[in-house]
Amino acid sequence: MGILQELVGDIPIPQVAKVKQYFDNQQIDDFTTALSDRLYVKKIENQVQPGMEIAVAVGSRGLDKLVEMTKLTIDFLKDQGAKPFIVPCMGSHGGATGPGQKAVLEHLGIREEVVGAEIRSSMEVVKIDELENGLPIYVDKLASEADGIVVINRVKPHTAFRGPFESGIMKMISIGLGKQKGAEACHQLGFKHMAEHVPAMGKIILDKMPILFAVATVENAFDKVAVLDVLLPEEIEDKEPVLQEQAKQSLPQIMFDKIDVLIIDEIGKNISGDGMDPNITGRYPTPYAYGGPDVTKMVVLDLTEETEGNANGVGTADFTTQRLVDKMDREATYANGLTSTVVGPTHISTAMPNDKTAVQAAIKTCNILHFEKARVVRIKNTLEIGEIEVSETMLDDVEQHQGIEKQTDFYTWEFDEKGNFIN
Repeated sequence: MGILQELVGDIPIPQVAKVKQYFDNQQIDDFTTALSDRLYVKKIENQVQPGMEIAVAVGSRGLDKLVEMTKLTIDFLKDQGAKPFIVPCMGSHGGATGPGQKAVLEHLGIREEVVGAEIRSSMEVVKIDELENGLPIYVDKLASEADGIVVINRVKPHTAFRGPFESGIMKMISIGLGKQKGAEACHQLGFKHMAEHVPAMGKIILDKMPILFAVATVENAFDKVAVLDVLLPEEIEDKEPVLQEQAKQSLPQIMFDKIDVLIIDEIGKNISGDGMDPNITGRYPTPYAYGGPDVTKMVVLDLTEETEGNANGVGTADFTTQRLVDKMDREATYANGLTSTVVGPTHISTAMPNDKTAVQAAIKTCNILHFEKARVVRIKNTLEIGEIEVSETMLDDVEQHQGIEKQTDFYTWEFDEKGNFIN
């Protein structure tokens, strides 16, 4: 037994029970009809002329209905006689390379044979202007040469700043379309100024580039499309903040104000830009965002397969596992921090030999007198919090909250011979 196991070996792990959290599950049932009804209207059809080469900007997030949304948009453009192609719209993701960004889209199911348009992926950009403070504004060169640009994205709260435009259409235009250089420029003066830089850059791009329309969604707490709109460029500035407010109302949450130890089974870029959504964990990479539970110690156990080694976010946790560190692609992870200028999330948190010792270490250091009374919550990831596990001490909270229901009796976690979770 190593020294780390010895230091935490006698720390008790409390029994847990599964509980169900209830959120508003309203969603659009017939997505195809809903989007078609918003695309095939005069004001949108008039934006597209036969023969136009149109760049359809698609990002790296795992949006609900992303493949269908992209295909329906491309079909609509073809029906108007246009020639659409796809450009990856994702800052520095995919290792900040053209082939890497194409691979990210293909991983999400955006492939030419599925959506009916080729992916043209290059990191080359053109500078179209600069802000008054000198920050340059870049746009994907391939998109800039097209006759028109269409943007697809989900609107939701950002994880590092607050403002009327956070994650959504305006950010997709100002940062995503600018590729790595655009993301780098927008992040250069830090998240403190992001709330002003995103719309300032976005408005200039809207003014100078042929953006035809944007397809915007808002997802419910179960990551299903609840709100859908197709916005003309002149509508984005007024309508996106309204969608942003709807997104904040729909945000899922862990329904406990105080947590001693939060355990997260997996993190990854397919789950959140930060690996795990700080709006859920209450752990933010900057001081310019806020909300969520008060968590004393946080543990992340593993990476998703889809994140392909990008462990951005692990640094916001207090403990992790050697297994996660072994899977980490440091170049991809560090590229994230170098572009965003926020390097704390790319640090490697204290790595313990296995799941059990990581949990014990978190309990040992959560600054409570009786370890067996630790308020422990375990979730699979920040996208899946409908059913979670909580420790015995939290039973009173469960019984007093109308949105939470106990599902099982209390039981003891089982670990395999390597000290990793079995259940």
